Amino acid sequence: MEHLWRPEDLVPRYRRYLCAMHAVVRASVPLMERAREHAERLASHGDDPVAGPLAAYLTEHIQEEQDHDSWLLEDLLAAGATPEDALRPMPAPVVAALAGSQYYWIEHHHPVALLGYIAVLEGYAPAATLTARIARTTGLPDAALRTVREHAALDTGHLDDLHALLDRLPLTRGQEAEVTVSAMHSLDALTRLFVRLGRSVAVPPPRGAGHPSPMGVTS
Repeated sequence: MEHLWRPEDLVPRYRRYLCAMHAVVRASVPLMERAREHAERLASHGDDPVAGPLAAYLTEHIQEEQDHDSWLLEDLLAAGATPEDALRPMPAPVVAALAGSQYYWIEHHHPVALLGYIAVLEGYAPAATLTARIARTTGLPDAALRTVREHAALDTGHLDDLHALLDRLPLTRGQEAEVTVSAMHSLDALTRLFVRLGRSVAVPPPRGAGHPSPMGVTS
């Protein structure tokens, strides 16, 4: 992570970071909505003690995470890019692997696995000092830093709420393993994404070619 925030070429790298995070974050609410739908269906059968509390938690967390993808597009615009820089390119395979695995586990196994994914995303909260560091290094306006600033304040509390939920859920040993597998997979994919962002450099497009991927990553 430290390499991602090195001073040289930080402005274009920060824009690619915003694009990459948008690709990840825009999947968050749809994932939780799908998981809640499955949890409510399981709860209606009356034989799954995890499903009801899980659905209630997801209902609350969906509200907390609503519109965060729009924040990233607004940050991108304030940072001198355009929303299309995030919306036009096909997201990198590592992003699809990060979110897509959760869709599979929700659809074909049990929605409780999503808690491992949420734990990792909340656990990667920006440091409280990062906003000032980026502003000082890049000269970007405060409006370009909303997502970093807000998540530095919000995610610690969200992570505490999730830990409290995990402590009170009557998880079986198998379900504990499922949450752990989901978390480890998510951690691996997110780390690979950040490593690639940290290594990426701005490459001008060849004459006559379209725009390169602003994320600067291909896998």
